[in-house]
Amino acid sequence: MKFASIAVALTLATQTVAFAPSAGISNSRVAQTTNGVLDNIVAVGPVSTSARNTELNLFGFGKKRKFNEPAKVDGDITEGEVRGLFELWNDALATGDSAIVASRYTKSPMLLATVSDKPRTDFASVKDYFDAFLLKKPQGKVIEGKVNIGEGWASDAGIYEFTMGATGDVVKARYSYNYVKEDGIWKIQHHHSSVMPEGMDMGQPITEDEVRGLFSLWNDALATEDPKKVASRYAKAGVLLPTVSDTPRTDFAGIEDYFTNFLKLKPQGEILESHVTVGKNMCEDVGVYEFTMGATGKKVKGRYSFVYVYEDGEWKINHHHSSIMPEGIVNAEPITDEEVRGLFNLWNDALATKDPKKVAARYSKEGVLLPTVSD
Repeated sequence: MKFASIAVALTLATQTVAFAPSAGISNSRVAQTTNGVLDNIVAVGPVSTSARNTELNLFGFGKKRKFNEPAKVDGDITEGEVRGLFELWNDALATGDSAIVASRYTKSPMLLATVSDKPRTDFASVKDYFDAFLLKKPQGKVIEGKVNIGEGWASDAGIYEFTMGATGDVVKARYSYNYVKEDGIWKIQHHHSSVMPEGMDMGQPITEDEVRGLFSLWNDALATEDPKKVASRYAKAGVLLPTVSDTPRTDFAGIEDYFTNFLKLKPQGEILESHVTVGKNMCEDVGVYEFTMGATGKKVKGRYSFVYVYEDGEWKINHHHSSIMPEGIVNAEPITDEEVRGLFNLWNDALATKDPKKVAARYSKEGVLLPTVSD
């Protein structure tokens, strides 16, 4: 699939040095693509006079800044220039555009991301990872690193720290970048990022109140009346056993299909009774909830079980079982044709007693009689 090149204008802060992160976006234009990878992503804006034109010529210092400009300098890359490649990647994060970030990787990359089990080995899969990660508005800085340089390659490994602009969270991780020159441009061939292991308890922490808050996320998704948004609250292998359907829903399409109909009732839920259990990378919330159907005004109580798992950096519903309150259920009692006719005999026998109370007792509490000799 070919991706149109995107030119993003970034206004650089004054007094920044070469490779320093950009401050904002001002303007854009379109450039050329090759093999579905963005060739030239241009940032337009003022730059510091302290920036050196010769550093990889990745930015075209003076008027335009280019994320993927061919390197025109002769000789080996320097340690400072290798570290500058991280800043170039970090500036790509700041654009909020996953295609721009993915363009910093080679045509056959290997990305082992911090919060995904899946190796990313092409432009599409690298972009897919950053589609989600960039929603957190991350900006990174190198805390500690070691650069190595070889013939046609360079590596940078160490510890970096990210500040998530969307939440304010600060996260440290270990990193390894291997860079190679591809089509005259220094790009990321291998990128491995992992959480700091000594502080790892092999589980994502969550409080009981936060578990109950996950119901609110699901309920807010109901309020959008968009079945896709509701279905996106479920894990990739999520299972839904819904209240008013006999069919188990075991994939995105099946879950979306159920909510396509259910959302027509404009439901909004409230937890009446909740029991939470927290494990490692899983938690559950079971109890009783009540829905008010905005389309009809009807209120419906049900029993619920939500089991959540931590998947791709967020808590999702892995199992959802919802059922009506059983004590109010009237189960159908089987009866044969002969037994139906036998009910007449019971009524007839009551007539034989000549006791009107016994006859009337054969009628239900809301029974209706249209008698032969009474209007």
